[in-house]
Amino acid sequence: MDVLILTMKEASEKLASGELTAEALTQSCLEAIESGNERLNAFLEVSQTALDEAREIDVRRAKGEDVGPLAGIPVGLKDNMLVQGWGSTSGSQILEGHKGIYDGAIAQRLKKAGAILIGRTNMDEFAMGSSTENSHYGPTMNPWDITKVPGGSSGGSAVAVSAGFVPVALGSDTGGSIRQPASLSGVVGLKPTYGRVSRYGLMALASSLDQIGPFTRTVEDAAIMLQAIEGYDPKDSTSAQLSNTTIPSLIEKSVEGMTLGIPKEYFGSGMDPKVREVVMEAVQELERAGAVIKEISLPHAEYALAAYYIIQPAEASSNLGRFDGLRYGYHSGGENLQETYERTRGEGFGTEVKRRIMLGSYTLSAGYYDAYYRKALKVRTLIKQDFDEAFKDVDAILSPTSPTVAWNIGEKFNDPLSMYLADIYTVTANLATIPGMSVPCGFVDGLPVGLQILAKPFDEYTLFKVGATYQDRTSWHTQTPT
Repeated sequence: MDVLILTMKEASEKLASGELTAEALTQSCLEAIESGNERLNAFLEVSQTALDEAREIDVRRAKGEDVGPLAGIPVGLKDNMLVQGWGSTSGSQILEGHKGIYDGAIAQRLKKAGAILIGRTNMDEFAMGSSTENSHYGPTMNPWDITKVPGGSSGGSAVAVSAGFVPVALGSDTGGSIRQPASLSGVVGLKPTYGRVSRYGLMALASSLDQIGPFTRTVEDAAIMLQAIEGYDPKDSTSAQLSNTTIPSLIEKSVEGMTLGIPKEYFGSGMDPKVREVVMEAVQELERAGAVIKEISLPHAEYALAAYYIIQPAEASSNLGRFDGLRYGYHSGGENLQETYERTRGEGFGTEVKRRIMLGSYTLSAGYYDAYYRKALKVRTLIKQDFDEAFKDVDAILSPTSPTVAWNIGEKFNDPLSMYLADIYTVTANLATIPGMSVPCGFVDGLPVGLQILAKPFDEYTLFKVGATYQDRTSWHTQTPT
């Protein structure tokens, strides 16, 4: 039995039946990481206690104890999620050597569910990037072609699942950082509704946009993971009281009678024609399954990228003000406090982070706040209104996740504007605080393409229904890198 190709649900069933042990599954994952990570650079650190925790799960299960819904399932965590005792750097030199002093909400809930936290994954520094090339610890490579990027900023988590290192990993999505690498790496990536999953213990990039979600091989696995991590948390002031929680067993694999919207603004210039062809074939497959396809308009979508790259850097510049070298992390001394700040931050932060801090500080400065930041917030409101209007006529919205497949490592690294365009179809969901998911829908030149599904706030059930129906009728999600 090749345990590395099992879905999370399949592994859970075999663990429960005794056909597979948590120790054997965890050992297989650790061996896969050891043999393949040097080539891909998906993991920055592997837990030294994972096998002991797996053995404990096996002992407790043998005694008939309640071991939790994710008992024995190895999970990778993006390097911006705190786990007590683990290294915690957010991919940055400025936090090199820093260790988490407490478990964030995600770590707490996963441990309670019986999951094995197996290691922390690589990422763009402070989640600023679309390719996982901005990490202080080197780029992550795409397992479908190691000369290509895996997407970002959660590229390490996407690759960890795509390459078969783990059945599930978690990332964070501020403007597409789960969905876009899921698309480029050929896995399922879910960004839940803002507020559905606690951000306590997540190193903030942009506090009004960040959301934690899973990478999995199937839509059903994404629902299982969401069920384990969602829910109100008093330690997160933006956490929502949920009226409906996720129940994976209730997900229907049918779109009969549903109306699915195709935004005309998402299918214009800038998209690779081959990607368009693959995505439209996926749309037609859902139409053949009984869905009604309707063209819709999101008239302010063309301003989304501009608004996002004002709001996100502004919030980032504020959040990253705490990294001064005095309390933790990298320190470079100067002759006075001002010089210490300048040297520490100048040496500790990478180029992209410094670029966005400066951009954000500029837009928040006196004389520019109203001209840029306040105007961007108004555009954000208009974008949300566009989605509100669209969802009066459709149950969900379909689009490409990325305008292209994975590009060459280094190709866009020194061209930030070109890199930012990789997020053109994903940033709107964060601005509007709605849920979104990317599912594999085909290949272009041997590289994966993702279909993006968007739904109303807190209507993840519709995402799962559409995605599960599509996966039930296709086999793209079963294909793995050679």
